[in-house]
Amino acid sequence: MAGTDPAPVTLVVGDEELLAERAVSGVVAAARAGGSGADVHDLVGGKVAVGELLQLTSPSLFGDRSVVVIRSAQDLAKDVITEVVTYAKRPSDDTVLVLAHPGGVKGKALVDGVKKAGAKVVTVDKVTKAGERLEFVKGEFKRAGRGIAGDAAQALLDAVGNDLRELAAACSQLMFDTEDKTVGAAAVARYHKGRAEVTGFNVADSAVEGRLADALEQLRWALGTGVAPVLLVSALAGGLRSLAKVGSAPRNLRGGQLASHVGMPPWKADRVKRQLNGWGPEGLSRAIQAVASADEQVKGGGADPAYALEHTVQVIVASRTGR
Repeated sequence: MAGTDPAPVTLVVGDEELLAERAVSGVVAAARAGGSGADVHDLVGGKVAVGELLQLTSPSLFGDRSVVVIRSAQDLAKDVITEVVTYAKRPSDDTVLVLAHPGGVKGKALVDGVKKAGAKVVTVDKVTKAGERLEFVKGEFKRAGRGIAGDAAQALLDAVGNDLRELAAACSQLMFDTEDKTVGAAAVARYHKGRAEVTGFNVADSAVEGRLADALEQLRWALGTGVAPVLLVSALAGGLRSLAKVGSAPRNLRGGQLASHVGMPPWKADRVKRQLNGWGPEGLSRAIQAVASADEQVKGGGADPAYALEHTVQVIVASRTGR
């Protein structure tokens, strides 16, 4: 929004904190770009006193522009909400008011009132789906004039996790550490090796995809950071069960139909379908038997759970390639 004249009153609604903060910052930057030296008053809803808004939005003797930001606007007192709504109907020419509200019932009178008064509304939707987080990662690179390959974006998401702040920080750091116009999967692996949010699932993915070195390295890292062997066995078993489900589904099913049939989200069904390359019924049976044996050993039937897991990963990879 920087570089354009902002609306006199802007309401940012949504509880995706990072995106809401960016929306607020965009309005502030645009206001300051339109009038250098603009004073910014950053307030918290629960601490705004009656009459404070009127004082801050009063015309300046020197004609300076001011920006008033009220965060957590849902916590504004009832009398202050009345003042804000009244102000929004006839805002000052010298002031830009930005209200940040997380949505929901609390403070709804404020939201309804300023909307009716004609305020500009910026809605920040919660990022909940894997595909949306993937687009967020790609968008971070695009904002910086860079690019990231699809498999690299997925690898970064797998490594860092779902928190948008952490993802944004990881994208920024990765762009700082690399020079390629388009960042590839190798760079992600180099800088984020072993940082999987759910390490067991990453071990399982590497194993069923035949990447023995990666699987063993991730397995050792997981064990070294305290992940219970039983959880790793469970992840391996889950990965193989997913292969069996998708592999036994009718071949004419695609997309949403396949996902519904096997009881998986569409993105996961697509991923498992790709992982099936190189697998046959006999190899899958051997791998499942190996995991069953490992399960027994890590639950007390064996002396060395780590060895049992490493051996199981080796059997899974060998079974995939038919050896």
